[in-house]
Amino acid sequence: MDLRPRSHPTYLAFVVHRVSGLLLALFLPVHFWALGSAIQGEARLEGLLRWTDNPLAKAGETVLVVLLAAHLAGGLRVLALEFLGWRARQKDMVAASAGVALLVGLVFLFNVV
Repeated sequence: MDLRPRSHPTYLAFVVHRVSGLLLALFLPVHFWALGSAIQGEARLEGLLRWTDNPLAKAGETVLVVLLAAHLAGGLRVLALEFLGWRARQKDMVAASAGVALLVGLVFLFNVV
């Protein structure tokens, strides 16, 4: 029986890690489709690259980078818990993971725009 409330930061970190992983897995077929356009010819790739200049595509790229950073930071947090035994500082690790993910997303956003 789980005695921790669902609003606990570690539960929220668990959810963010799982949801980000699921969304990244759903993105993979789109990514492979985009890579496949490079094989189909220069004109098709050029059309795709022009489409990525769209502000909606830029926003999607930023969300993707935040998802990647959140999933990586969450995975590192889980590894630290399993191998280092830092159970007393779980809330600090959750906050650090979220901060790193948002910082990476902001850096990417400001470099892209």
